[in-house]
Amino acid sequence: MMGGAALLRQNLWSFEKVPSMLDHLLLGCSDLDQGMAFVEEHTGVCPAMGGVHPGRGTRNALLALGPRHYLEVIAPDPAQTAIPTTRAELPTRLKQLAAPTLVDWAVHTSDIASVAGRWRNAAVTFHGPTPGSRARPDGKMVRWQTLNLDNDRGGLLPFFIEWGAETVHPSVDAPAGCNLESFAVVSPDSAALSAEFHKLGISFQVESGETAHLQARVVGPKGTLALGA
Repeated sequence: MMGGAALLRQNLWSFEKVPSMLDHLLLGCSDLDQGMAFVEEHTGVCPAMGGVHPGRGTRNALLALGPRHYLEVIAPDPAQTAIPTTRAELPTRLKQLAAPTLVDWAVHTSDIASVAGRWRNAAVTFHGPTPGSRARPDGKMVRWQTLNLDNDRGGLLPFFIEWGAETVHPSVDAPAGCNLESFAVVSPDSAALSAEFHKLGISFQVESGETAHLQARVVGPKGTLALGA
């Protein structure tokens, strides 16, 4: 039988306003410049250009949200006109957004191969580990690997990321001054979604709500950015 201390450790993430395993949030927008201006207007801090995702049809800008957490503002890259059909879903979805919206989130891991093994044993369908990279504006390469679920429930379920050994985590050198006050996953069927988190090996409390969405509050020096509220 699990003792009280072990139960506390197991369920700690469920009660954290900012989950410790959270790596970053993806704020989708149809135009990157407009998305950056939107964040600056509400927080007082402007995200910095991160780079482009070659062959994926997107580019991003980054904002630090405290230790090990950051916001990725992601939008279609107008310079990428020929995108493989298998990778066109995200840029197409972003182009259709009427306003900046949280579209996805990532959990960090230091052993992505072990996560993949656990998922296989649990009969979770996914693809990866998939290598990724982009060049920063200063020319330095940023490298990572990801695990993506075949069905992430429209971004409610996260993807896992392991950063390259030589890569500086974006939260370290992205513009600072903002903090992630809270993050939540909301669903009309919170019990079923919580069960899916359990299957993925993540202890996470899903909040009940009328619509399924991601929700976050980012506090900056000049105001608070409420997303999905």
